[in-house]
Amino acid sequence: MKIAVLYGGTSGEREVSISTGKGIMNALKANGHEVIGIDFNPKQLIEILDLEADLVFLGLHGKLGEDGKIQSLLEMLNIPYVGSGVLASALAMDKSKAKKLFLQNDIPTPDSRTYSLVEKEHFEHLKDKVLAEFDLPFVVKPNQEGSTLGLTIVKQQEELDQALEEAFKHDDEIIVEDYIKGREMTIGVWGEKGKETALPVIEIIPKNEYYDYESKYAPGGSEHIVPANISMELTKQLQDYAIQAHQVLGCSVYSRVDFIVTEQDIPYILEVNTLPGMTPTSLFPDAARAIGLSYEEMIEKIVHLSLKK
Repeated sequence: MKIAVLYGGTSGEREVSISTGKGIMNALKANGHEVIGIDFNPKQLIEILDLEADLVFLGLHGKLGEDGKIQSLLEMLNIPYVGSGVLASALAMDKSKAKKLFLQNDIPTPDSRTYSLVEKEHFEHLKDKVLAEFDLPFVVKPNQEGSTLGLTIVKQQEELDQALEEAFKHDDEIIVEDYIKGREMTIGVWGEKGKETALPVIEIIPKNEYYDYESKYAPGGSEHIVPANISMELTKQLQDYAIQAHQVLGCSVYSRVDFIVTEQDIPYILEVNTLPGMTPTSLFPDAARAIGLSYEEMIEKIVHLSLKK
């Protein structure tokens, strides 16, 4: 097939997306497809408007890639594309709305509150509200951003100013949520709509304090244990929650669902990633490898699932 790969983009995850795009393009070429690589920029939409391809493989991450906007354009142009549709992409990217849907469907998620940029004009008032409503430590992060960009674990009251400033750099809305101490787990989900299956649970052991940007993408930044060394009961619970979260948001083809698991083996969902990373250090390829699929075979399965949606 003739497959266009969109990568790069203009979000804070651009460098990761370039790495993802290269991996996808190499795999597609190895599988015999004709590949068109497009370093996506919203100021050069003519590349998309004039595009002739059987399928678009989205290697984008973050805003203007994972949030439903490029998906909407491709739908208007009637060009098939990989992954979730407009609404599911937008919902997953909007952590505040996604968390409400998780709670409505009995998927545990850390208690949180969303604050808007309007309140930043009264910074001291906002700080007082946060400190009144949350016990230290707590997490401050942008509502719509990926790769833990702009995220801070606030342990001391005097750290709050910088945490709020950092989060507001990335979005007009921020989330403050309870800090859950525990082990980081992630589960890939894929399959036809309504028939999704979960890949093996991966435990992430970051070299830094938590699974931050460096831990995600720097070589040796984290250790991935596949499958995670947990009980069968917890494995099934995590996989069931992951599939449920994928379906609740209306996701298609594939996603990756992140959790924190407490010392008491209680899982809390953090977010759903509708376009998981496909870099050499990424988690979804690791999970596929654990069930015997090479990177190229995994990419080919995603292509065929996308054509069926």
